[in-house]
Amino acid sequence: MNLPNLLTILRILLIPFFIIALSYQYQGLALVVFVCAGLTDALDGFIARTFQQKTLIGAYLDPIADKLLLGTSFVTLTVLSFPNKIPFWLTIVIISRDVIILLGIAILFMLGKKLVIAPSLLGKSTTFFQILIIAVVLLFNYMARPIPQLVTLLAWITLAVTVVSGLDYLYKGIKLLNEVGM
Repeated sequence: MNLPNLLTILRILLIPFFIIALSYQYQGLALVVFVCAGLTDALDGFIARTFQQKTLIGAYLDPIADKLLLGTSFVTLTVLSFPNKIPFWLTIVIISRDVIILLGIAILFMLGKKLVIAPSLLGKSTTFFQILIIAVVLLFNYMARPIPQLVTLLAWITLAVTVVSGLDYLYKGIKLLNEVGM
């Protein structure tokens, strides 16, 4: 267990505090917790790369922590009553994409296909826009300022990037399945 992995675990442990803060309408605290979780993500990657502390567990744990944080953020900011909410349809697409990717990884693993878990540029772009819409919604909810047009614009951009990256991962997964003789 090294520092990057501990930071990743810290990110996972921050999720309940984030949801509780949102549930009790502590918008500022929720924003601070989300930013802290984001900083642990940036810091764990930086430390792992800079100080050659990449580990196999970290390669699996980091994207899981990201998906847990983003998934719970989307669900919470969709179902709770806030001045700015994330559209239901966007949350469904994002969660569906992640479930499909995880199912694909599980199937390939069961078929004995060795996988290198590495995000694509499209995947990183998707994560960026997902974090951006969450951060914008959190910030403007904290300021108690409705911004429906901006949320809608960011939702459509996030949807487009999410769908394109999902199709890219699906294409790559089908290609890998063909290699193992499916």
